[in-house]
Amino acid sequence: MNDVLIICADPEVTELIESNLGRNNTVQHSAGLHASPEVLDTQFDLIFIDLISMQTTAVDAFQQTIQKFRLQNPWVQFVALAPQKHTRQAVNAVRQGADDFLTYPFDESEIKLVVDNLQQERTKHFELEYLRDKFWKSDWLDIIYTNNPAMRKILKKIQSVAPTIATVLLLGQTGTGKGLMARLIHRHSHRSEGAFIAVHCGAIPDTLIESELFGHEKGAFTGADRRKIGKFEMARNGTLFLDEIGTISLAAQIKLLQVLQDGTFNRLGNEETLQTNARIIAATNADLEQMAATGAFRKDLFYRLNIFPIQLPQLSERLEDLPHLADVFLNRLNNKYGKNINGLHPGLIDALKAYDWPGNLRELENILERAYILETGNVLRPESFPETLIVGSEIQQAVDRSEELPLSEARQIAIDAFEQTYLEKLLKKHSGKIGSSAKEAHITSRQFSRLASKHGLDKKMYKK
Repeated sequence: MNDVLIICADPEVTELIESNLGRNNTVQHSAGLHASPEVLDTQFDLIFIDLISMQTTAVDAFQQTIQKFRLQNPWVQFVALAPQKHTRQAVNAVRQGADDFLTYPFDESEIKLVVDNLQQERTKHFELEYLRDKFWKSDWLDIIYTNNPAMRKILKKIQSVAPTIATVLLLGQTGTGKGLMARLIHRHSHRSEGAFIAVHCGAIPDTLIESELFGHEKGAFTGADRRKIGKFEMARNGTLFLDEIGTISLAAQIKLLQVLQDGTFNRLGNEETLQTNARIIAATNADLEQMAATGAFRKDLFYRLNIFPIQLPQLSERLEDLPHLADVFLNRLNNKYGKNINGLHPGLIDALKAYDWPGNLRELENILERAYILETGNVLRPESFPETLIVGSEIQQAVDRSEELPLSEARQIAIDAFEQTYLEKLLKKHSGKIGSSAKEAHITSRQFSRLASKHGLDKKMYKK
């Protein structure tokens, strides 16, 4: 959020709200619309409106007010403010279009919770608008969901290049998801019905890489007892993914350059020229440009591969996506093993975010699978994770050294753990229905939604 308006005549309320908005916001104040009518012509992202300051008892007055602001910005969000004795009026404001409400006197935690929830809702809304684009196939929506600016730019690049036949070079450390991005490009290309052939160049001996890529005839070399079709033939009308391209021999690089230049090649032991129209996606964790400068990799091949480079970030550079990625991997594990584990113990996400993740996404997936196998409950707990992962974390303090914490902190950690488990069981029991879950918990649906959001629980995950 950038531009915020607080319409309230009480300076204490205004100061408390502004102090909890963060430094990235531009905040304006108004004692009332009658005092600053020009604000109706200004675009805002978030508006707090004290219902008392509206100076009207008309039932639809609030609705009329927010409609005026939405003429300037249809995505603006509203928080209704009211004294506690006027809670019903605040609830009515929500029915008329407010996104949330606060009753004062309130504390800082309430303000932060409401602001954080609104920011999450805004992000989800824009993400859903983005995901509704006909370009993205529904079976990839969980993968492309991201809150990371760098990943959003990468997805836009993929959206641009996927429908073309341009060669793509995926760059990034081991485990950053280069293979996944290659499949994403293929799945959203015009040749998605064709084959996707993946070759891990680093796993094939130099003596066999040419045979693997281009094929060979019977008798072409010792042990060639039959004709072998190469990967370029298999990938005709499809996509050929060359992983760890920096490991192939200089001899293979020469033949690969020829294919990239004119689409022709020949099998080992045969001079017949064959054609291929396979689309090439290459990937490497090496610095190909540096290798080309030192002669370890052909410069002309590097230039052919480097038509559309995409640099993938490390997991440590996109930690805001870690909770969602953990959910995606957990869902896959549930499908694979059938345990139906619903989430992570409170505080584990903080521990995971504090870890360096040298193995990136692959390491996260492997650690979660190990914990999943060890787990006997319905939530992944700290004791199922490697000790090195949670050393020094809040979870470890709570579990291993709780007696050294102040009672209030240790109690709060225990309360959070119980609260998450309790909410998860209700959501599971009622198939993700907030109303039914809240009724059994003897709280309002709004309160239940806030608590679920606090613990990162998504009702969609529990729908049958």
